[in-house]
Amino acid sequence: MSSDGHERLMRANEANWDARTPVHVASRFYGLEQGVDAARWFAPYEWDDLGDLAGRDVLHLQCHLGTETIAFARRGARTVGLDFSAASITAARDIADRAGADVTYVRANVYEAVEALGEARFDVVYTGKGALCYLPDLPRWARTVARLLRPGGRLYVVEFHPLLNALGPTAAPGEGSELLLRHDYLGGGGPVHRDATYTYTDGPAVDGARDSYEWMHGVAEVVNAVSGAGMTIRRLREEPELPWPRWPRMVRTPNGWWRLPEPRIPLLYGLLASR
Repeated sequence: MSSDGHERLMRANEANWDARTPVHVASRFYGLEQGVDAARWFAPYEWDDLGDLAGRDVLHLQCHLGTETIAFARRGARTVGLDFSAASITAARDIADRAGADVTYVRANVYEAVEALGEARFDVVYTGKGALCYLPDLPRWARTVARLLRPGGRLYVVEFHPLLNALGPTAAPGEGSELLLRHDYLGGGGPVHRDATYTYTDGPAVDGARDSYEWMHGVAEVVNAVSGAGMTIRRLREEPELPWPRWPRMVRTPNGWWRLPEPRIPLLYGLLASR
């Protein structure tokens, strides 16, 4: 697909995320009425990989409501969140203000982040948990990240494992509870159109734009994009837990996340790289 075609689909995604935002803000999934529990979205290994963030400049790409972004500020980082949805950025600023968190939010497409952020460069760029699937061109994304990092700066990606996405969220009509491969694991198949009338949270139907487009990206595609942009891979993890129960038979873990009792398969991966 041409770059013009990609831009058209990303504009459709932007409109969909604008429409999703009020549903997410009011949802039990995010639980914002009880305040921002930013730490719940992070596994202990993420903080081990990231290290001490106090006094560091941290950029959170595709931040949506900023619930994770606030966690970096609470750990003493100078924090910026960036997202292409104007509604998400407006909500994120309000959420951060109510939480007393010092976060700067910028509205921009990821591919335009360097221009939107001007001379700003960062010690850490963080992204993940449902972000990369909305980007059609990973090499371009990785080159953008490399330009945003200071020499020695780190990229940290914590994403849903492509195996999780290949299994699909729910059984089809007439199927049992077994986990079955329903979608591609590998990328390269082009955009996947989804009906986003209802999103991954609880709540009513989305009012407005309901078309969503995603691109599958295998782990090798991500690794090769990052290394191809001149960054050095420091660590790659495959982890069996999620911050919410994707399937009914998942069980709670000691850190409050969820895993399958069997089989043990990767549901998230963590990729740490440096410039």
